Amino acid sequence: MATFEFKLPDLGEGVMEGELVKWHVKEGDLVKEDQVLAEVMTDKATVTVPSPRAGRVVKTHGREGDMAKVHQLLVTLETEGGAPTAEAPAHGAPAAASAPAAAPQAQAAAAQAQGSTKVLATPVTRRMAREHGLDLAEISGSGPQGRVTKADVVAALEGGNGAPKKNEVAAPAPQAARPAAPLSTGRGDERIALRGLRKKIAEKMVRSKFTMPHFAFVEEVDATDLVALRTRLNSQLAAAGDGTKLTYLPFIVKATIAAMKKFPHLNANFDEASQELVVRGEYNIGIAVATPDGLTVAVVRHADQLTLGELAKEISRLSTAARERKLKMEELTGGTFTITSLGQSGGLFATPILNHPEVGIMGVHKLKKRPAVKNDQVVIRDMMNLSLSCDHRVIDGDVAASFVYEVIKYLEAPDLLFLAMA
Repeated sequence: MATFEFKLPDLGEGVMEGELVKWHVKEGDLVKEDQVLAEVMTDKATVTVPSPRAGRVVKTHGREGDMAKVHQLLVTLETEGGAPTAEAPAHGAPAAASAPAAAPQAQAAAAQAQGSTKVLATPVTRRMAREHGLDLAEISGSGPQGRVTKADVVAALEGGNGAPKKNEVAAPAPQAARPAAPLSTGRGDERIALRGLRKKIAEKMVRSKFTMPHFAFVEEVDATDLVALRTRLNSQLAAAGDGTKLTYLPFIVKATIAAMKKFPHLNANFDEASQELVVRGEYNIGIAVATPDGLTVAVVRHADQLTLGELAKEISRLSTAARERKLKMEELTGGTFTITSLGQSGGLFATPILNHPEVGIMGVHKLKKRPAVKNDQVVIRDMMNLSLSCDHRVIDGDVAASFVYEVIKYLEAPDLLFLAMA
């Protein structure tokens, strides 16, 4: 028998570490070649790590929730053969499993890992420091084993002239910027670790709110004609036995794209590194999907090229795949704008957080009958609200308002959508 040391392979370009979300094996287990050993979550995706060989698990290195470095020892196996061997890291070995809304590449991670000073920090923290011109090596880490956290970076930013060096006494940071003290636990309390997708959602939301100055614009929509059109089309689809059923989302996606063609800066990403607005030539619309693990944004690629029926089928397929954790990497990345809807649980309005690096996200809220004024008469209409959140660095209030009113124009007179698609 021989000992085989398997190291965490490359997880993708620019990714130097990932969180050990779940072990699929334990010490003493017999594993087959290509059997899944563990799930590792990076800023890009959750990947499954397969075993390169068959054997018995002698030792697993790391606990669930720990950060694992690329090329770090992951599993020790006992295999048939001669002398002890070590697995040479192979690029692209893991297979994608599922992911949160897509995040930008942590381009500074490789440089940090190769530096003379080894600094423990997540890719999000590294990027945050780089964007603000801070050297992680000069920031005292408050996390486990001296890990530099986002709170440490915030404290360094709030502390005044640069970050405090590790061997210097820093001026006290404002109370709000200091890392929070642990909470006490009482009888009957339950502690739930922030791990996996939930943790990545938290990191991405903090990053988005930290780097992007949000503002929101809300307006109501008289969707009475849209309700009637959808009802007629669904009756025709049912009679034809097509099996397709239209929700309101395909109409909203089409109205959004029609408005984007007039206001293209909403179909864009913001490049933090170059401080440039990248106006996209494709319409890749993200649809927020609630899953048991948390909110996932699935991307409908080339949505402008799909019919209403094709959009309905694609949105349904992606939603099912998201809930079953079967989304592919290309279905999770490359979004240019996001639409989030909770259907009848959508409430009156909300202020959605931007899906970085996108500069706009639109919330679709509860559709219900309520009194409205039409032709100077109070009548009962099918009404709903739209709420648009934007990055105020590149989108002004008048542009956001005009964009929303353009979307509303198509939703209140939905026949215009067929002209826009012609």
